[in-house]
Amino acid sequence: MIKSELIMRLVEKANLSKLDAQKAVDTIFDEIILALSEGGRVELRNFGILSVRTRKSRIGRNPKTGEKVQVQSKRVPYFKAGKAVKKALNKKNA
Repeated sequence: MIKSELIMRLVEKANLSKLDAQKAVDTIFDEIILALSEGGRVELRNFGILSVRTRKSRIGRNPKTGEKVQVQSKRVPYFKAGKAVKKALNKKNA
């Protein structure tokens, strides 16, 4: 599913205008990004937890030349699925 499909589902299920649905989705995404960029975490019950983890600096390799390069440490997003998501993913096909 892509963002526009999510907006259309919100229009259909919540009976919102397309513009209102788009503003809602954009606001939610913006707030999630803001919380993560400030080092916080976002917990969505029954869906999952979004947080930030730090990767250590390391020595990598340029795949084109094989040359060793220093890769700086960086912050990356991390998602841990909630109980409802895990349960839905592991339903047995009847």
